[in-house]
Amino acid sequence: MALSGMRGLSVFISDVRNCQNKELERARVDKELANIRTKFKNDKGLTPYEKKKYVWKMLYIFMLGYDVDFGHMEAVSLISAPKYAEKQVGYIVTSSLLNENHDFLRLVINTVRNDIIGRNETFQCLALTMVGNIGGKEFSESLAPDVQKLLISNSCRPLVRKKAALCLLRLYRKNPDVVSVDGWADRMSQLLDEREIGVLTAVMSLLVALVANNPDAYWNCVSKCVRVLERLTRSQDIPQEYTYYGIPSPWLQVKTMRVLQYFPAIDDPNIRRSLFEVLQRVLMGTDAVKNINKNNATHAVLFEALALVMHLDAEKDMMAQCVGLLGKFIAVREPNIRYLGLENMTRMLMVSDVQESIKRHQVQIITSLRDPDISIRRRSLDLLYGMCDVTNAKDIVEELLQYLTTADFAIREELALKAAILAEKFAPDLSWYVDVILQLIEKAGDFVSDDIWYRVVQFVTNNDDLQPYAAAKARDFLDKPAVHETMVKVAGYLLGEYSHLLSRRPGCSPKEVFSIIHDKFATVSTPTKAILLSAYIKILLHSQTVDPELQNHVLAVFRKNETYLDAEVQQRASEYYALSRKGPSMVDVMAEMPKFPERQSALLKKAEDTEVDVADTSATKLRLMQLTSTAVVVADQKPANGVHPALTRVPSGQRNIEAPTVPVANGGQSPAPVDFLAIEAAPTHSAPESSPLVGPGDSLALALMDNQASTVQIGLKAEWRGNQGRIVLFLGNKHTAPLLSVKAVILPPRHMQLLTSNVPDTIPPRAQVQCPVEVTNLSPSREIPVLDFCYNNSSAMVSFKLRLPVIMSKFLQGATLAPADYIARWKALMGPPNKLLQEVVRGVKPLPLQEMSDLLGSLHVAIAPGYDPNVNNIVGAATYFSENPTLCLVRIETDPADRTQIRLTVGTPDTSVALELKEYIKERLVDIPSGAAPTSLPGMPSPADDLVGPAASLAGLI
Repeated sequence: MALSGMRGLSVFISDVRNCQNKELERARVDKELANIRTKFKNDKGLTPYEKKKYVWKMLYIFMLGYDVDFGHMEAVSLISAPKYAEKQVGYIVTSSLLNENHDFLRLVINTVRNDIIGRNETFQCLALTMVGNIGGKEFSESLAPDVQKLLISNSCRPLVRKKAALCLLRLYRKNPDVVSVDGWADRMSQLLDEREIGVLTAVMSLLVALVANNPDAYWNCVSKCVRVLERLTRSQDIPQEYTYYGIPSPWLQVKTMRVLQYFPAIDDPNIRRSLFEVLQRVLMGTDAVKNINKNNATHAVLFEALALVMHLDAEKDMMAQCVGLLGKFIAVREPNIRYLGLENMTRMLMVSDVQESIKRHQVQIITSLRDPDISIRRRSLDLLYGMCDVTNAKDIVEELLQYLTTADFAIREELALKAAILAEKFAPDLSWYVDVILQLIEKAGDFVSDDIWYRVVQFVTNNDDLQPYAAAKARDFLDKPAVHETMVKVAGYLLGEYSHLLSRRPGCSPKEVFSIIHDKFATVSTPTKAILLSAYIKILLHSQTVDPELQNHVLAVFRKNETYLDAEVQQRASEYYALSRKGPSMVDVMAEMPKFPERQSALLKKAEDTEVDVADTSATKLRLMQLTSTAVVVADQKPANGVHPALTRVPSGQRNIEAPTVPVANGGQSPAPVDFLAIEAAPTHSAPESSPLVGPGDSLALALMDNQASTVQIGLKAEWRGNQGRIVLFLGNKHTAPLLSVKAVILPPRHMQLLTSNVPDTIPPRAQVQCPVEVTNLSPSREIPVLDFCYNNSSAMVSFKLRLPVIMSKFLQGATLAPADYIARWKALMGPPNKLLQEVVRGVKPLPLQEMSDLLGSLHVAIAPGYDPNVNNIVGAATYFSENPTLCLVRIETDPADRTQIRLTVGTPDTSVALELKEYIKERLVDIPSGAAPTSLPGMPSPADDLVGPAASLAGLI
């Protein structure tokens, strides 16, 4: 771009650079923009030179960060100019200023197409560059076929074909559902015979994108890719300009190996043998040298070759060779090479039969834990965690404990968690596990989560032989001068439960144990004080003989804390004081805690979920997913028995959402996590029996949608205020291939206004996107919005509908009224006209009165106890928020002799609200919806005549 002749542009740039502050720069830019705007108004008087100059100035102002909201038409018009100098300016400025959705781009589609199919190679390159940079849907629809023709044309120069391949790659990534690649397998196979390295590299980039979406269609390219690798590794016919520090086109080698990793195991013996020869040549020819650039290129090829070796499940000798090579890398001084060696050795753990080879480098890996670079320390920790088993668990855990005292704070929490998991998973005996956890708490108490010491308590409680040992260890750790509060919690619990087992040991009498624990009482937090108070009462009551001095000390502590500010501590102190005064008769009340039911450790469950998630995917594919996914990555939480819960059907008229259940080993059923999104259409698979869920929820709800592969995960979070709410939908792809042609449309009911954001057409593999939805409730209704979700999973189009939990109770808020105010409002609703809607409802769930009251409260209706003259009735009030907020009064009359029938009365100034709210409450109270019954209910008790207060006033009105 010959800008040196544009004196006005050079002067403007110089003026901007000489501005002393931002205000002066802004003033100079505004002055220039005003001048350009004036010139463009008289477009007919501008010469091509002046138009170019002003468009260049606009681009420079835009690059400075200022908005340029005019002049776009002038820039676009330059694309149609016949001269290269003007056309070049038009293409560059248009691709910089306009995005893919700009209306002006439609004006140049024909001009761009003419440049692409024309004979001028320079114009072709300009057009392809702009199309690739913008990559809009309209460009894809109109120009993709012409770009494809350019790519396979034999009459075009390599430069044009290379740009055509990259342009097509951009269009395909941006709009995979628009760019048609059907039948391109044979064409791609032919393109891989290309001799020009630049074109071949661009074609290989395109092939990576195509194979990632549909590897089965491109099997005929496997042999060609192997031939390309053979040509490169043997340096056959490689021009000098594509040789980087003596390495033949390392970028092409990396891309070719990456393509091969998308295919399953190669069965053809000839192709497999040729490929392993190439990989062997790469492994043997890699050594670290002093030249950093050459090292970078060499190691890029090497690590991609290692990933391919792991993917192909090579023979044990080659795997051992790979581990040995990585062992050399983790011992060098260069931190980048050491990091890559540790990272790839961690990936090697996913391959069977290499763990023993990796264990030989355990000393060097442990040494890397103390590397100055924290990223290397993290990779070393990950590798040690992955390679640990029963044979080396003690050594690794002991090293982690030693390192814990000097580790950075940024890594201590992760280090403590992994040490606890390894200690539990590979403990040779439980006493060693207790020792490890207590040392862990001592050295890094701030970074030890509650789950860790909870697990110790479970183990000790469930193993009688371990209890004396654990109590003695806890007493020893607690007797030290500086003790972390987490250690006080553990020791206080264990000594309170089992210190009586140590009473005959020196220094372990009840009085001495109490003294050791109580020394820490003044310095701990309120929750810990509550634990210690429980320990005191148990130490006192579990003593074989009552020590008057101990009893006096304990009672004094209880009396002192009876006025403590915290209600929990105050209540415990008061109750324990009363119990201790009753003497030994209360021993059974404060007996040892019963054994915990056998359950899976929360820590081990996290570890197993991670392992299952990785085991289904090769290391290479996992890395590719992480590189290509820009959305939030989600994990596949698979149940312990490997069975995903099925979703049950929720009919349109029913709002009691069913919770899926999962079979358990004992033949019963345990409820799985509740799915608040239910499929509206019947699922294609049979659903197990379900247990009903009472009351809606707002927390994150995840639902597995695909009945076979569990490819989709949908969840939501919601918050509500008045008649408005905000929902965030989480759309997750659990599959190893991207979801294409994704559409998520929410069908709103008539009474609701929804404002949704756009959902991307493609969701990357194992990634998650978020879709915020703004909700406004306009009028009362029980209708529920429906999410219409569809996608293409590379084999077929999948579509289903989900009912969103935007239910009537979300817009209810409990209202508290004084008795006189409540009675006055009820009397006003009695009319005339009468706005109290009443119905006798039969087939009600036989709930106790308190549970029915709680159920009404879960619908955000504030209960008013004592307002009704009959103790068997429930009275409440709530405000329903829509465009016009409305106060609602609710009364439920029950019959103690027959809990399956009630009389429900709802009153509001707006009868439409009363009708909808009455039906909504009825749906939640009945098992099977039924029609209206007569308004009189036999056997319903009448109010007494001698009532006083608000109950008497309400009785006179009803």
